[in-house]
Amino acid sequence: MAFPTHSKYVIIGAGIHGLSTAYHLALELKARGKGSGADILVVDKTGIAAGASGIACGVVRNNYYQPAMRRLMAQSVEVWESDPKAYSYHPVGYMQISPEGMHEDVASIYQQQQEIGYPSTFVEGAEDCMTYMKGMFSDWRAQGITSVLHEKKGGYANNTASIYGLATKAEGEGVRIMTGVKVTGFDKSGGAVSKVKTDKGDIETDYVVVAVGPWVSQIWNMLELPKQVSIKGRDGEVHEGIDMWRYWCLEEGTLGVDPEMQRTNDGKMPPVIHVDTDAPLYSDVDGSLITEELWGIYYKPDFNFAGIQGGAMPYVVKTPVDEVQLDPYGADSPDFIVGDDFAHMWCSALAFCQERFSGQIGKWKKEPSGGLGCFTPDSFPVFDVFCENVHVLADSNHGYKMIGVGKLVAGEIVGEKSSLLAPFDFKRYEDGRLHPVSHSPFPWS
Repeated sequence: MAFPTHSKYVIIGAGIHGLSTAYHLALELKARGKGSGADILVVDKTGIAAGASGIACGVVRNNYYQPAMRRLMAQSVEVWESDPKAYSYHPVGYMQISPEGMHEDVASIYQQQQEIGYPSTFVEGAEDCMTYMKGMFSDWRAQGITSVLHEKKGGYANNTASIYGLATKAEGEGVRIMTGVKVTGFDKSGGAVSKVKTDKGDIETDYVVVAVGPWVSQIWNMLELPKQVSIKGRDGEVHEGIDMWRYWCLEEGTLGVDPEMQRTNDGKMPPVIHVDTDAPLYSDVDGSLITEELWGIYYKPDFNFAGIQGGAMPYVVKTPVDEVQLDPYGADSPDFIVGDDFAHMWCSALAFCQERFSGQIGKWKKEPSGGLGCFTPDSFPVFDVFCENVHVLADSNHGYKMIGVGKLVAGEIVGEKSSLLAPFDFKRYEDGRLHPVSHSPFPWS
């Protein structure tokens, strides 16, 4: 394929957002008689699913304290459900299991899920929660739990398989996907981008979509957008000089046990389990205290890698944003991968939740895992248009589960403003339209 010198639409990034936007934009153009997939070019500096989408744990949930996130995720779940085979999607459900400090937050989530017609069951009180969980897993024993929110939709998808499923759908509509093409800059005409500059040549274009996950801070700088922002807080005060981006290291891994061992009492595939608790966590190896602080983990069967896969709270990367080494990414990184401390904590936490995991730490898979997430000031996405014709999808590490964002962005490109995306505009910082914050130990909940 000759390198193109022009494409009406250039999408940067061949992950969940880039390929979903490409596929749905191709459908929109065809349906409206405004073009076809042949007008769309996706470029990626490495390859399909080579970034965060390819190493994601793959959890799909609606468990958000923020109403805007909840509505957006309900839409994304519908997209996952539209073609579960192509998207390698497993609709097993999702469970948020929480301590008293999060009870009010989770009750609010349940109430608002009912208001939008998202099916879930809410259990309250330590005794009833233990009964409910033992009804599903006979060996359940997690302490410090006073609420269980069981989402009947959601579940998980196989990361790389789902991204290639999207790529196949996009290419079936005529979209061109070119890998090994690194974006190096932009030319502007007036205020709009007129040319995407790459290491293989320049591409004239009418519209750009930036969907690069953790690399968004780099593209942001190329577009000469502000590195710091002013945020109007809930106190009405304006806080100046807040960094637009920061990195967190994501800690995930796999315990190499038979994934079939996590089936429920009645032999069914289990929902994704997410446990937050303020009960002390002790080592499953030597009984030593690991933490007395609020902590959380999530886990699910993984048949691709033959084990139980999941993660825990991320940690802040203290290196200045512009000095963070993103490449090589994920398991190939020499710096940002999980170590023995994480394995010890996570395996002990699994044993805290279910007796079947006790004494299993020796089966921890020691291959490199983990990665970096690029977060906005409030840890929630920015989906907005900059430089007149550049739609930036900065997902703040919520990305993989949000397969439906590409469909909404495609609609906006052809002229349909989305009420679901509106709460994630950039101007919310200036206006003080901030999303509410939960008591979760995770920065994205």
